[in-house]
Amino acid sequence: MTPEKHQKKIAVINDLSGYGRCSLTVVIPILSALKIQCCPVPTSILSNHTGFPTYFFDDYTEKMPMYIEEWKKLHLTFDGIYSGFLGSEAQIQIVIDMIKEFGTKEGRVIIDPIMGDHGKAYQTYTPQMCSRMKELVGYGNIVTPNLTEACILTGREYQKEGFRRNELIQMAEEIRELGPDAVVITGVKEGSFVTNVVLEADGTHHFIRTRHVGNERPGTGDVFSSIIAAYAVHGASLRDGVRKAADFVKECILKSDELNVPVENGVCFEELLSLLIRHR
Repeated sequence: MTPEKHQKKIAVINDLSGYGRCSLTVVIPILSALKIQCCPVPTSILSNHTGFPTYFFDDYTEKMPMYIEEWKKLHLTFDGIYSGFLGSEAQIQIVIDMIKEFGTKEGRVIIDPIMGDHGKAYQTYTPQMCSRMKELVGYGNIVTPNLTEACILTGREYQKEGFRRNELIQMAEEIRELGPDAVVITGVKEGSFVTNVVLEADGTHHFIRTRHVGNERPGTGDVFSSIIAAYAVHGASLRDGVRKAADFVKECILKSDELNVPVENGVCFEELLSLLIRHR
C-alpha cells in the first residue's frame, strides 16, 4: 500500500469578514498559495470589516467550543495553530484551551496579538483583555505584535517614531519573557523606511527594512502574519519569512495604489499571489 503523503495544515482562529480583505478572507488564499491547508475557526461573522460606516456582526463565541469539540471527536491534528483577532476575554481562553488540546511538540503556534493600532487599543480591548492577551502570547512559538501592541504588552508609552534600536530590542526581549520563543515587532517607522524587529529563539536579532510606500491599508497585518505562519510550518527561517512578508506587503500596497483601490478595501493581494506561488 502506498503510504499517505502529508500536507501541512494550520488551524486558524480569526473572524470572517465578507468584504474588505482582512482576517480569514486574506489568510485562506495566502496559506493556500504557500501549500498550506487552512482550517478556519471563525470567531465572528461580519458582512464587512468595521472600518466601513455600517456592518452586520454575529458573535461566534458561544458556538466555538461546540465547533472545536467536533474536531476533537475526529482526532484531528495540525502542523500549526495561528490566532488572529479575538473579540472577547472568553475567546482568548478558548484559544488557550485549543492550543493545549491540539498543540504538539512538532507543531508551531503563531500568535498575532491584535489589540490596537496607531497608539491606541481597540475599543473592545479592556485592560483585563490586554492582560489575558499577555497570557496567550506565552503559548506562542512566534508572536507578531505591531508597535502599538508591543507597547501595550510591555507597558510602554507609544510614540509613532523615535524609538532607538536598543529600545526596540529591549521591548522584544520583554515580550519574549512572557513565554514565546521568538518575537517580530512589525511596522516600526524609521524615516522613509518601515522596519520589522526580529528576535530569534536563540536571542539573535535582525532589523528588516523596506521603503515606506503608498497608503496604510487594513489587512496588511493579516497578509504579513499569514506568510510568517506558513514559513514557520514549512520549517523555513524566521528571518526569511519576515523578509518575504515585508516585500510582499510592499508590492501589494503599490499595486493597490496603482489600481486606485479604495483604502478601506485593503490590498489587492490577489493580483500578486503568483509571486508567492513561484517563490514557494
